[in-house]
Amino acid sequence: MAGFRKIRERAARRKGGEAALLKLLGPAPDNAALAEVPDDRILSTMAERIFAAGFVWRVIEAKWPGFEEAFLGFQPKTLLFQPEDFWHDLTSDTRIVRNGQKIMAVRDNAMFVERIAKEHGSFGRFMAAWPADDQIGLTTYLGKHGSRLGGATAQYFLRWLGWDSYILSRDMVLALRDAGLDIADTPGSKKDLLKVQTQINEWAKETGLPRMHISRILAMSIGENYATETLEGYAGD
Repeated sequence: MAGFRKIRERAARRKGGEAALLKLLGPAPDNAALAEVPDDRILSTMAERIFAAGFVWRVIEAKWPGFEEAFLGFQPKTLLFQPEDFWHDLTSDTRIVRNGQKIMAVRDNAMFVERIAKEHGSFGRFMAAWPADDQIGLTTYLGKHGSRLGGATAQYFLRWLGWDSYILSRDMVLALRDAGLDIADTPGSKKDLLKVQTQINEWAKETGLPRMHISRILAMSIGENYATETLEGYAGD
């Protein structure tokens, strides 16, 4: 495997220097802080990433105040008391994107969030307590017990929520393969996912960097060199 220092140096050159790269990395995530995140914000973030999947993100972002109104502030208990007519009416509500399956995923995930909150005090506490070096375990759990929270959606949910996560974007995977990691172009097998997690954890120990920063540096070190203005404020890789 190529050393991470060389990967970081290449990313810095592409972005105009170390100072410019640091600015693009964003603040370091704090998993412990998630213990204070209310359950309605957890459910809101889940829903946002689910509705954004396969859709134009900026459209979802622009309509999100309408989503918050339509889904009653994403309060799990409140949503779970709503009758069937409430959910049926949402399929014709112009304040949101009217995708029936994704609408029902909100109800399913309200049940999921509420169940975890009862077991752990809050969903945020559950997230905060999950080992930082076991992203595979967490995304697998989300995919198994949540609704429409598998694959990349789970990775983006973790990132948007503020959990210290890596995202298997095209460029991030390309950088891993270029560094010598023997994984598929689109890693999806348990074997490949474990290889990625192991390597990211090793670099986290070696550098002291958050896994999110390692992931973003990898993505910015190779592939299309997006303009700084495009990446500023963007939470993905």
